Amino acid sequence: MKILSAQQLAEADKSTIDKQQISSLDLMERVATLIFERIHQRLNGSPVPVKVFCGIGNNGGDGLALARHMIQHGYHVTTYVTNCSKKRTPEFLANYDRIKEVTKEWPTLLSCEEDFPEIDTQDIIIDAIFGTGLNRPIKGWMAQLVKKINESKAFVVSVDMPSGLFANEPNGVKDAIVKANHTFSFMTPKLSFFLADTAIYAGSFEVVNIGLDPEYMMQAPPLAQVITREGAQRVYRPREKYTHKGDFGHVVVLAGSMGKMGAATLACGAAMNSGAGKVTAYIPQLGNNILQTALPEVMTLTGTGIDFISDFQHDLKDVTLCIGPGIGQNDATVNAFAKALQSQKKPVVIDADGLNILAANSALWKNVPENSILTPHDGEFERLVGTWKNGYERIELAKKLSNKHKVILVLKGAHTTTILGDQVYINDSGNPGMATAGSGDVLAGVMAGFLAQGYDPLIAAIFSVYIHGLAGDVASQTYAHEGIKASIISNFIGPSILQLFKQPEQPQQLQASKK
Repeated sequence: MKILSAQQLAEADKSTIDKQQISSLDLMERVATLIFERIHQRLNGSPVPVKVFCGIGNNGGDGLALARHMIQHGYHVTTYVTNCSKKRTPEFLANYDRIKEVTKEWPTLLSCEEDFPEIDTQDIIIDAIFGTGLNRPIKGWMAQLVKKINESKAFVVSVDMPSGLFANEPNGVKDAIVKANHTFSFMTPKLSFFLADTAIYAGSFEVVNIGLDPEYMMQAPPLAQVITREGAQRVYRPREKYTHKGDFGHVVVLAGSMGKMGAATLACGAAMNSGAGKVTAYIPQLGNNILQTALPEVMTLTGTGIDFISDFQHDLKDVTLCIGPGIGQNDATVNAFAKALQSQKKPVVIDADGLNILAANSALWKNVPENSILTPHDGEFERLVGTWKNGYERIELAKKLSNKHKVILVLKGAHTTTILGDQVYINDSGNPGMATAGSGDVLAGVMAGFLAQGYDPLIAAIFSVYIHGLAGDVASQTYAHEGIKASIISNFIGPSILQLFKQPEQPQQLQASKK
C-alpha cells in the first residue's frame, strides 16, 4: 500500500475532478457518504451525543457534509465551526448552506475560548478542523480548543488527518495536535501515522478509498509503502512436493558468548522455524552442550575460543551467514567477525554486536557484501549514524547509509521500517508484547532462514519483518502481551504463515470510551 505526500493527494484530487468530470463539491459528497457509512455501520443508530468540529476549508466541508448525513439518519449531532478567518472555501460554504436544509440548529460559530462547548467523556467527537492542507502549527484560541478536546477523554474520530498533524513533515514538540482514537484516512495512510513521535495522534486508522484517479494513484512514486497482509501473501513461496532439505538452504549463525548463549539459541531456532533446510551454530566451546540440548535439529561448530568466538574457519559450502547475536566485542571476536565477512560473497544478516563492531570499526564496511541486511534497534542505529531530531530525519539517515554501503537497513520498532536506497517499506504487523529481550535475535534468524531459501534480499527482509510481527500477533491470542517471550514468538512463526492465508476478522465497533 502506497503512502503519498499531501501534495500528491491534492494533485490526485485535481486529476480526479478533471478525468471523472465531477465537481469538487461532488467529490466532497462522495467522501462524506463513505465516512458516514463506516460510522453508521459501527454506531448503528446509537443515541450517543456527537459533536462535529469543522474548520472553514475543505476538511471542514467534509465535516459539515458528514454531520448532515448523520442528522438525516437520526443521530444526536451538534455542529461547530471554528470561525478563525473570513477565507472560506466555496465547498465549505455550499455544505454550510446544505446543513440548514436538515436541521433548524445551524452550526455554532466558535471565535474564542468563551464559545467552547462542554465536552462529556461519553461524547463522540468528529474532528474535521484541518486536513492535509495545513502547513503551520495551530496557534491561539484554536490551540486551546485542541487542548480542550484532548483533555475531554471523549472518543475522537478524525476525518483524513488529526487536526494539527502534518502528513509528511515533522511537527514541533509543542505543536497543538488533536489526539484521535480513530482516523479515517483518504486513499492512503500518511507517513506521520507510522513514526514514533507522531503516530500516537492518529490512533487506529482506516484507509478509505474515495475513488481518486486510479491512473494517478498507480503512477505516483510513493514516499513509502506499507507492508500489508495482501503484500505478504503475494511474495510467499509455497513449497513444491518433490523437494528436499538441500533446496531450502543452509544457515550458519555466528553467535553467542559467555552469558549470551540464549541469543545464539534464539537466532538458530528462528532460522529453523522459518524453514531453513539446515542450520549450523558457529559458537564458542562453552555453548556446544547448550545448543545441542536446546535445539537437537541444529548442528554446531566451535572454534578455539572457550568463552567467546575468537576465530572463524569451516569447510561448509554455499551457506547464508547470520552474524552478531550475543557475540560481544572482544578484540579476537572483532577479528573473527572481519574474517567471516571476508569469506562471504552473497548477502549476510548482521545483528546486535555485529552492528556495534561495524560502528566501532568503519574499515570493516568494505567487507560487507552488497544487499546484506542490517537490523539495528535505535541504540545500535545511533552508534552507526549519530543522533536524529525526529522520525523523518531517522529515515533520511538510513537512506544515506543504505546508499553509501549498498545494504538493506531494517530499523526495528513499533512499525519496523525496511530501507534500500530511497525505497522505504513500513511494517504494519506486531504488538507491544514483542518489546522483549531476544525478539531481535529471533528476527535475525527468521531473515537468515528466508534468505537461505532463495528469497530476494529485499523481499526476505520485508517478508521476515511482517511474519515476525504476525507471529507476535498470533501469540497474543494465547498469551497476554506481558507473557510473550522471544522463544514464543519463534515458535509461532509456522502458525503465523498459516494465519497469513486465513480470512481476517471484521474491524471492531466504534464506541464512546475513555482514552
